[in-house]
Amino acid sequence: MSTKKIMTTAAGCPVADNQNSMSAGSRGPLLMQDVHLMEKLAHFNRERVSERVVHAKGAGAYGTFTVTGDISKYTRAALFSEEGKQCEVFTRFSTVAGELGSADTVRDPRGFAVKFYTEEGNWDLVGNNTPVFFIRDPLKFPDFIPSQKRHPVTGLRDATMQWDFWSLSPESLHQVTWLFGDRGLPSTLRHMDGFGSHTFSVWNNDGERYWVKWHLKTQQGIECMSVKEAGEIAAENPDYHRQELHESIERGDCPKWTVKVQIMPEKDAEGYNINPFDLTKVWPHADYPLIEVGVMELNRNPVNHFAEVEQVAFGPGNLPPGLGSSPDKVLQARLQAYPDAHRYRIGVNHTQLDVNKPRCPVHSYQRDGQTRFDGNGGSAPVYQPNGFGGATEDASYAEPPLRIDGDADRYNHRDGNDDYTQAGNLYRLMDEDAKKRLIGNIVGAMQGVPREIQVRQIRHFTKADPAYGEGLARGLGIDPADIG
Repeated sequence: MSTKKIMTTAAGCPVADNQNSMSAGSRGPLLMQDVHLMEKLAHFNRERVSERVVHAKGAGAYGTFTVTGDISKYTRAALFSEEGKQCEVFTRFSTVAGELGSADTVRDPRGFAVKFYTEEGNWDLVGNNTPVFFIRDPLKFPDFIPSQKRHPVTGLRDATMQWDFWSLSPESLHQVTWLFGDRGLPSTLRHMDGFGSHTFSVWNNDGERYWVKWHLKTQQGIECMSVKEAGEIAAENPDYHRQELHESIERGDCPKWTVKVQIMPEKDAEGYNINPFDLTKVWPHADYPLIEVGVMELNRNPVNHFAEVEQVAFGPGNLPPGLGSSPDKVLQARLQAYPDAHRYRIGVNHTQLDVNKPRCPVHSYQRDGQTRFDGNGGSAPVYQPNGFGGATEDASYAEPPLRIDGDADRYNHRDGNDDYTQAGNLYRLMDEDAKKRLIGNIVGAMQGVPREIQVRQIRHFTKADPAYGEGLARGLGIDPADIG
């Protein structure tokens, strides 16, 4: 008797239901988080075949993840079933706005993406070196990124565009404070933390869901560089971070990060004092303390930079059983946008590239398309359900239902939202020297920006902390009394 084959996604994650789309109620609209539906449709549309638009410049390495803390009561994920379990990982670090040839040491958030090759399929934790981001509604992402890129007339990076967008988007204030603080210029890729940034979920065998924040804390310690150092290094070696990571691993100085989580019971989200799914907010550790779950070590360099670092394709929707998404709106959009970017950039069969290939059996019905790298399924059935022994879904892998309540509408994400307290808290956490450096960095970045934009932005900083706004006003030669 043949062993039953479990149907999987192309990333090797088991499929719980291949007959029904996910909807808000039995008659309600479909949900963007139905990654399986979107993947099937998008692959079908491309069955008949660039540089990343963001995060173009990157460096990466292989390593291992080892479970050191027991969270099996929170998640059924096989990876976390017992302490000591290990899996291979590939991690890619990147700058957000710069092109492929840009300097590593510019002030920019750093992408921090980890692909865990688990026994139940690939799990991709795709975040940054900051716990928050500039926007909370994905509709604004295609506006935000052009404001940080090059001016369409001059072809130059343009401070006026950047600050015009930020000054009209108060939700960006928290991330702007992170960016222009010391951590906006990490000394190396090994000396910075990583964050999943979004709120994700985990769920256990009893169908209990918990909301989760993922943190990767560098064991090398946080080290940053000054603006002067960053500029000098950029002039001498624009690939400094890439080179430093490669050489450190080659000499056996392998970097490590302690992986930790914040866990929130599902019910807590309803009454918490902030929206726990808001990407511009953090969860205070006093409310949800960090829990250690594992250690990631990077210990093997790629053999071929293009084949591995450039063609690695991360998808936040690659979530093995027990690991899930959340109602975070930006995350919901990323679940679809990331794999769609990969289909455009490296083809519909990108999951077959070695760096992206799951390390577990894959039983997918995806066929054809350009750059098919394997036997294309051979003579196996090409549709499902079928009566010829093809892979079938398994309901035991189903995620518990998520209760949804509310009218379908376009809700103003700025209504009633406090965009200032956490930015102010971050400012107040800094010592006096760090505050001076922060203000000096922002003043330098705002030189030449039209006065009305400067004033508009300073009003936001003032609402976060009066001293924050006053310091910036004086640094820009503006009387604080004129801010209003």
